[in-house]
Amino acid sequence: MDLPVMPPVKPMLAKSVSAIPPGMQYEAKWDGFRVIVHRDGDEVVLGSRTGKPLTRYFPELVTAVRENLPPRCVIDGEIVVAHEGRLDFDRLSERIHPADSRVRLLAERTPAGLVAFDILALGDDSLLGAPLTERRAALERALSGASAPVHLAPATTDAGLAQEWFERYEGAGLDGIVAKPLDLAYRPDVRAMYKIKHERTADCVVAGYRFHKSGPVVGSLLLGLYDSGGVLQHVGVSAAFTMKRRAELVEELDPLRIEPAAHPWAAWADAAAHESARLPGAPSRWSGKKDLSWVPLVPERVCEVAYDHMEGDRFRHTTRFRRWRPDRTATGCTYAQLEEVVRYDLSEVLRTG
Repeated sequence: MDLPVMPPVKPMLAKSVSAIPPGMQYEAKWDGFRVIVHRDGDEVVLGSRTGKPLTRYFPELVTAVRENLPPRCVIDGEIVVAHEGRLDFDRLSERIHPADSRVRLLAERTPAGLVAFDILALGDDSLLGAPLTERRAALERALSGASAPVHLAPATTDAGLAQEWFERYEGAGLDGIVAKPLDLAYRPDVRAMYKIKHERTADCVVAGYRFHKSGPVVGSLLLGLYDSGGVLQHVGVSAAFTMKRRAELVEELDPLRIEPAAHPWAAWADAAAHESARLPGAPSRWSGKKDLSWVPLVPERVCEVAYDHMEGDRFRHTTRFRRWRPDRTATGCTYAQLEEVVRYDLSEVLRTG
């Protein structure tokens, strides 16, 4: 491979802001695996956000890149998997599997797509220093003949339309909106763009905690919600605390500590138990040798957390702790409080591009 921009490349990143800023290019924020695609003839490299190769996990995309992208180019985009008209991150995560036979089976069952939203090189020319407006025009030309599973990401400079996308596209599983300055050069591994994400709040039961990797202080609170059958389900964690607050929480939560056998999630270490309930410490290829043990607490204390959206019956990302809710009872923390998002067909989003 001999391209003007060689792998690995860390992608340009975005910092969170609370509102859509004016005078920029706006795109949907995709919920998938960020990828930098290098193609030089038949040679294709799919690089992750950290620079590690993803190529072997998506053989169908290697074929699609050869069929749809220019012979020599470097593209920034997102690998996504759609199911029933929505992005499905769980099915996408299943694609990262050590067995080649499993990878190829899933490539047929749950094929991935590539959504392209920037171009870093074309032919013998590096476009890293070109402003966004020029790169977008080059990207549109480069993908003018592309077809599924390769898609051009929708983009607009109309802030009003971007606000509509922000409200409507969430139903297709998208994260929010990304805003990019029109004169912005491509800056690898720099938070030079802006992201506006959905945020909601929920009251959750604090049913336990994990220790921080640095020592005997709280690393993350384990959150639970009661389902319609009255079963407490593990739905995610809240982890953003200062080191001083982490130490305080150990002392603050100590009176609530109980023996593991007395906890509703006592079976968490049994792999079979995870098939019928959502418990902390689920076996995962992501966890590796990571210590998944945790400290069980009497499930009675309630906190309010902020979250962006759900992935099935759990929080998609780590939640943000807002406050304790001494006025709420644990049994009132149910799935019923969560806002239902109006569904929107992902194909309509991609057709806009």
